[in-house]
Amino acid sequence: MLRTALLALILQLLALPAGAEGPIVIKFSHVVAADTPKGKASEFFKRRAEELTRGRVKVEVYPNSSLYKDKEELEALQLGAVQMLAPSLAKFGPLGGKEFEVFDLPYIFDNYADLHRVTQGPVGASILRQLDGKGIIGLAFWDNGFKSFSANTPIRTPADLKGKKLRIQPSKVLEEQVRALGALPQVMAFSEVYQALRTGVVDGTENPHSNMYTQKMHEVQKYLCLTDHGYLGYAVIANKKFWDGLPGDVRSQLEQAMKESTVYANRIAQEENERSLELIRKSGKTQIHVPSKEEREAFRRVLIPVHARMEARIGASLIRAIYRETGFDPNRP
Repeated sequence: MLRTALLALILQLLALPAGAEGPIVIKFSHVVAADTPKGKASEFFKRRAEELTRGRVKVEVYPNSSLYKDKEELEALQLGAVQMLAPSLAKFGPLGGKEFEVFDLPYIFDNYADLHRVTQGPVGASILRQLDGKGIIGLAFWDNGFKSFSANTPIRTPADLKGKKLRIQPSKVLEEQVRALGALPQVMAFSEVYQALRTGVVDGTENPHSNMYTQKMHEVQKYLCLTDHGYLGYAVIANKKFWDGLPGDVRSQLEQAMKESTVYANRIAQEENERSLELIRKSGKTQIHVPSKEEREAFRRVLIPVHARMEARIGASLIRAIYRETGFDPNRP
């Protein structure tokens, strides 16, 4: 894959002789469907970037892993074969950005208001700055939504997931979360999940409703439990050398486009998850269970201890900073 991305970069450079006129091209690659919150937000950014720069920038959006898959896209960005990505936050752990895994901690955010105090505040900004030394600049956080567990057997208590093979993203926190449930973590690229669920390679997964519906996972998962146990979000990032090399006025215009896109992304994420849940319900293919207060508390009791077990990896000070920002109390029932 390294050779492929390097070749793409060389060809791109050869196609742009010194002094050539033309728009600045931004290739924006992502791995989800075009009609997901991230897909719609990336198209919104394309439109606003081109409008604000008056055509000096052209944004090419490549959805649904059509350009690069999960494991390839960050390498491609660092090489300059693409200029922008919006990977899920769990993807940064293997890159050395362990701080990003704080967003994977179960139940650390009670609602979107608490979440945005972090992603849109000083704690979030400090996390994005961790990417500077990796040839990447962090531009913004975009929401996808809160995740729920699905499987082909009913889910009402943590014990119902014991022994199940659950697909997760590449995150040590998510591995620990699944083990806390007595389940078996299965790291797998997003583009491979539907087929794995259909064939029984994995038994279940965790997703916001929009991901589940747009990838048709509800057609191969009989049960969905609305646990809202974790958050799935994205960091919009750019190749640092490319971004820093932009003309100052163009960079300012793109920053404005990103601010507007972030507002749009976070609004559409909530709307699309509500709509997708209703469409899953109407399909009749998946039984949806709303946990009682007691059932939800049973999941919290099992999963909250993951916070303490991950302190050595993520950093106790960062976890405590988020607790202070949101008022989260790990001891609260």
